[in-house]
Amino acid sequence: MEQIIALCGIGAEKALSQELKKLGFPGVEPGFGKVRFSSDPEGLYRALMGLRSADRVLLEIASFRADTFDALFEGTEAAPWENFIPKNMGLRIAKVRTNRSVLGAETSIQAVVHKAGATRLCRRQGLTRLPDYGKTAALRVYIEKNQVSLLLDLAGEPLFKRGYRSEGGLAPLRETTAAALLLLAGWRRKFPLYDPFCGSGTLAIEAALFAWDMAPGLGRSFALSDLLIGNRDLERKVRENFLQKINFSPIIRIYGSDADSRSVALAKANAERAYELARGLPVSERGVRAGLPDFRTLSFDRAVAPAGEGLLITNPPYGKRLGDLKTAEQTYQALRALASGFPGWKAGIITDHPGFESFFGRKADSCREITNGAIRSYFFQYNKV
Repeated sequence: MEQIIALCGIGAEKALSQELKKLGFPGVEPGFGKVRFSSDPEGLYRALMGLRSADRVLLEIASFRADTFDALFEGTEAAPWENFIPKNMGLRIAKVRTNRSVLGAETSIQAVVHKAGATRLCRRQGLTRLPDYGKTAALRVYIEKNQVSLLLDLAGEPLFKRGYRSEGGLAPLRETTAAALLLLAGWRRKFPLYDPFCGSGTLAIEAALFAWDMAPGLGRSFALSDLLIGNRDLERKVRENFLQKINFSPIIRIYGSDADSRSVALAKANAERAYELARGLPVSERGVRAGLPDFRTLSFDRAVAPAGEGLLITNPPYGKRLGDLKTAEQTYQALRALASGFPGWKAGIITDHPGFESFFGRKADSCREITNGAIRSYFFQYNKV
């Protein structure tokens, strides 16, 4: 069993831990913006394809203490690089993070780790130098309290790139963040869901993937398959198992609206593409349509509940890329009137404004800090609006 770390937005650790346990992974241990677990080779593909709230999946190839650059070099060189990286593949240090450690110069750490890894690989593979062209293995170096972790990226492109979104709109919500919000809100497919600021449709489409039991990573490839521990037969097996679980039969009641007609058109196109991926077909092919999210052009102040209960969940404008802060605060005030049109519904609202409750006029039943990419945000939840 390999030691694996799944990265997520800060605040999404609980959601990711629940996912890992549901997928049957042992040793689930949440941290800060990450969750550690154990996995066999087949499980690596299940994690990459099946996790909804993880941004990346990393394999720990070594862990050791280092409070000098000599110790960093020796510990890195002792790692079994040749067990993971094939001959004639380059090595790239994608990121360095250090916290409460003696070694703090990130560029120096990057240089030492790269030199040590390359030295070991060249010696074991009979090379004079690693290639600086073609495919490369991406490594992350995390040092916490002088404990070094060398982490090999198994995802390649970040996992929020599902493959269904051609454009993100003006202020997109990251797919993995949207999935985490749905998990944290405890949404179930039998309940209606409405997003009155749907933008390019991310929240509604992620909910549809839930409702269809579709693994979010079915439509993409992974860096794992280019490494020595990758296995394309296992990849095909896991992908087929996930495809067989997809179920279009449940009736879904997922709705989204937006005042911007271009955003609504994007949302509809993205939902269509997600459906095509769920069927395992190229986007150009067409088939019998399952129930898709219902998107329409509508100002949020005209939205009304399509059912007697459900979840109102949304990512209203923050006043940065769209409008300004004053306009955003006026929108939060206007949301009070919107809520009156959804009696008996639960609500979840994500915003970067810590004072949202004062404008909305009601204290949330719970509030969780959560990051959406690099944006520090807050997820306000109401048991009844």
